[in-house]
Amino acid sequence: MRILSRYVFRQAVGSFLLILASLTGIVWIALALRQFNVVTSQGQDTWMLVKMTSLAVPNLMAIIAPFSFLIAALQTLNRLNTDSELIVLSAAGSKVWTVAKPLMLLALLVSCFLAFVGHFAQPWSMRLLSDYLVQVRSDLLTQVIQPGRFSSPEPDLMFHIRDRSADGELLGLVMHDTRDKAQSQSYLAEHGSIVKQDGTAYLVMSTGHIIRRTDADAPPQIVAFDKYVVDLDRFEPQDDASGERKPRERYWSELTQPSPDSKLFKSSPGQFRAEIHERLVGPLYPLAFVFLIVAFVGQARSTRSSRMQSLVLTFLFAATCRMAGLALNSAVTRDASMLVALYAVPTIAIVLSLIVIKRADRQRSGSALFGRIRDTASATADLAIRLVMPRRKAAT
Repeated sequence: MRILSRYVFRQAVGSFLLILASLTGIVWIALALRQFNVVTSQGQDTWMLVKMTSLAVPNLMAIIAPFSFLIAALQTLNRLNTDSELIVLSAAGSKVWTVAKPLMLLALLVSCFLAFVGHFAQPWSMRLLSDYLVQVRSDLLTQVIQPGRFSSPEPDLMFHIRDRSADGELLGLVMHDTRDKAQSQSYLAEHGSIVKQDGTAYLVMSTGHIIRRTDADAPPQIVAFDKYVVDLDRFEPQDDASGERKPRERYWSELTQPSPDSKLFKSSPGQFRAEIHERLVGPLYPLAFVFLIVAFVGQARSTRSSRMQSLVLTFLFAATCRMAGLALNSAVTRDASMLVALYAVPTIAIVLSLIVIKRADRQRSGSALFGRIRDTASATADLAIRLVMPRRKAAT
């Protein structure tokens, strides 16, 4: 790159990294506040909270990184124009692509980063986060539930144990579940233990009763059991195919070639389709953003005229495109025909930007041509006057 291109690239990269770090920090704090009950009510330490919230950040990079680039590119061009650098470049005959090339290079790097996150970092982090959730659920009864106390790890769910043996076995277990408003269930068991299998935690109860009540006026149903197993994954919202990797937790080969026996794929093929195309279309948005920025903010303007309106409108238009893409991705889950619209959003933004840039170049070329014609006419008139004036003096 030339000196000017390197200068613009450094300015844009510095702003991008600063904004990306700031937005990521804000998102991380918001996630930490939402998951603070992991420490307070589920018996986990602060380090577990940090790990769980940090692993959720790559999942949001598809939104954070493009907007960080958008803000950074707008701020860079606005600063160049405020310092009259764009005006000097325009007066020297440089085209808009002189400043656009380093921004396009940065947009390409951001797109590659998004592709890496979508195909590798996100599935890895989501898998590890899922394993931590299993650990938290399995630790729920072994750490949080204290003998002789009534504990409620979530609304409408209550636990009580009489005692805990030296090997961790729960004695005199009572679990009252009223999360399902149509049916309340109470579990009473002499013994209980936690068993982990295939990434899922189970509560195994022995020698007890289940008391079910569907109507307050009707007598309850009492079921005696020697052994009963409760899936602790029921403490969290689950898909129909419990135990399978969700589409967001799968790598590319697992998404495009799911197992024929996958219950999740058979019940929700649209989720796989939406995840595949979201990973493909996501990296297109930084490229669409840079074309929008060059088209509507890349032209040099006098420092006397305000650029705030152009900056705000460009940001809003780019943000609308990204939000439309997220909405269409959700629609793709239900209707495969929406794939055309999903790819059309960034494509139309790029095509529209190129049209605006081309038209601005034509107007600028027309103005330059008019200026050259005017200068030529003025020079010709001056020459004619100089030739005519000596002849008049000689005649007199």
